[in-house]
Amino acid sequence: MIRPSATEAAKRFIHEKFPTCQAALLGGSVVRGEETATSDLDIVVIDERLQTEYRESLIYYGWPIEVFVHNLKTLRHYFQSDSKRARPSLPRMVSEGIPLTDHPTIDAIKQEANTILRDGPPEWSAETIRMKRYFLTDALEDFIGSTNRGESIFIANSIGESLHEFVLRTNHHWIGSSKWIVRALKEYDHQFAKEYVQAFEEFYRKDDKKKVVRLVDSVLQAHGGRLFEGFSVGKR
Repeated sequence: MIRPSATEAAKRFIHEKFPTCQAALLGGSVVRGEETATSDLDIVVIDERLQTEYRESLIYYGWPIEVFVHNLKTLRHYFQSDSKRARPSLPRMVSEGIPLTDHPTIDAIKQEANTILRDGPPEWSAETIRMKRYFLTDALEDFIGSTNRGESIFIANSIGESLHEFVLRTNHHWIGSSKWIVRALKEYDHQFAKEYVQAFEEFYRKDDKKKVVRLVDSVLQAHGGRLFEGFSVGKR
């Protein structure tokens, strides 16, 4: 059986499952031209009859579908929540989404999503930067001193996530998780993203820590370098 295109499947799904919704949009990798053999359809639905939001995973017409169902109040709540955590999953889905219905609500929520994406996440305070700098230093020292390969692998994982967060948040950019870590870094700076991937690949493939250490130090240097002595939390 030949499955329909992503857009056709999404339209059929909305017609069958949410025939009275105010708005629906198809987002995710399929609308960015980045779909893979395992890509699903990310569909955002706005239905003012709902009292609360929910998320559901289904398979329709041969496609795995992730549906995110909201009313306008819960949609805006999640917009703000995503902004605070600096991972704009829902605003991005709405911004890039292909309309599956024809309703004036779509233009309004797209404009809100675009504004959030344009403005970026809340800025870190000097205190937050100092704290994040300390914990990144601590992980780096553990990494340098570790002689256990298994432990080093997972320290490196922690450094990779913390480093990407530190670089992006101190430069007022959105962060990511999983595959979105590299994507978010590329959106910020292609060259830095390349150096980041190469540094960790050098460690994972050859057990060579030097590039990771140099990369972390180069990032910390702009904020005063590694931090240990004099750091405290909660002291009055």
